[in-house]
Amino acid sequence: MPEGHTIHRAARDHAGMIGGKVIAAISPQGRFATGAALIDGTTCEGTGAIGKHLLYHFSNGQTLHIHLGLGGYFVCQPQPADAPREVVRIRLESATHAIDIIGPNTCELMPTPEVEVLTLRYGPDVLSETPDPARAIAAIRKSRAPIARLLMDQKVISGIGNIYRAEILWLQRLNPMTRGADISEEALLALWTEMRRLLQIGVETNAIITTGDLDTTGTNITERTNIFAREVCPACNGKITKSKLSGRTLYHCPSCQAEPVHKNVHTGPK
Repeated sequence: MPEGHTIHRAARDHAGMIGGKVIAAISPQGRFATGAALIDGTTCEGTGAIGKHLLYHFSNGQTLHIHLGLGGYFVCQPQPADAPREVVRIRLESATHAIDIIGPNTCELMPTPEVEVLTLRYGPDVLSETPDPARAIAAIRKSRAPIARLLMDQKVISGIGNIYRAEILWLQRLNPMTRGADISEEALLALWTEMRRLLQIGVETNAIITTGDLDTTGTNITERTNIFAREVCPACNGKITKSKLSGRTLYHCPSCQAEPVHKNVHTGPK
């Protein structure tokens, strides 16, 4: 599943392709024919992102909401574009570009004012222009769930996926099974700051880079990680532990990310 930086980068790139332009919209697959007809011939007034949700705003007061899920993806082409394949859920086409959206988990139209309601259904977006770390920190500190689970809960924080989770917790030397309620506000603010910094790098480079190696001279920009899908920790040369949490693979270094010591936390009256 694309992580938050990919969706924010897509919003930025797609704005350059279709923003401010009259759009032709079709559904070659046929599953979104009615929705495509409603925005066909309108102007795309802008794009946006909420965590892993991509938004296209149109001049008729409608917003196209896309969530790619695990298998969805985009294909973008300059004009003249190839004919769309039958698997394309919706094609958005301007005089200069065509954007094909294939296999999304969510593809729906909503009145643009309802975007605010959608926003409130999720935790604060790490990449928002108006970041709200206090809301995320408060939600985490109320929970006895492990921080590794909370970071992937889009109702707590929007935009973090499996790779960033592993990398950020390692960089902050936090054991993934530490309960949210056992982490100080200071540590959580540092965690938020790290998340925002790394995702901003991801938007700019269009790749997950968590190693600090930002030199892209003469190279293809590719994923550069410390422990995700690795066998050995780059800091201590210890073996990386691979486990499962909520059905997703979790990576951590037992040496660098020491076992948590749980505090006695009271969340309410006895």
